[in-house]
Amino acid sequence: MSISPTAIESIQALCVGLALAGLFASAFEFLTERRASFSLLDRGGVAAVAVLPVLAFSAPFIILRNTVRGRRFERRPIPFVMIATMIACGWSLLSGRVALDLAHLIVG
Repeated sequence: MSISPTAIESIQALCVGLALAGLFASAFEFLTERRASFSLLDRGGVAAVAVLPVLAFSAPFIILRNTVRGRRFERRPIPFVMIATMIACGWSLLSGRVALDLAHLIVG
């Protein structure tokens, strides 16, 4: 049984996207001493526009963090956790693909 190159690229993009999401969220928390969350968009104005790229790439990490906390403390149902995980993985796949394409463009 062999794995197709497309499947390998997709797994690689998923892993890169998840790692990048954790990196962006952790770097944001380190630099600002605040947790990265979607509530940062509530302020509006220039601050919301400035934080948008960080949230776009750290969104899978935020979704998964909130999902785990919601399951542990609020006892959210398992189907909700499964759907949130699929959304986070899909978002991670897309952001990982963008990051890999950008890396290939830079390297040549």
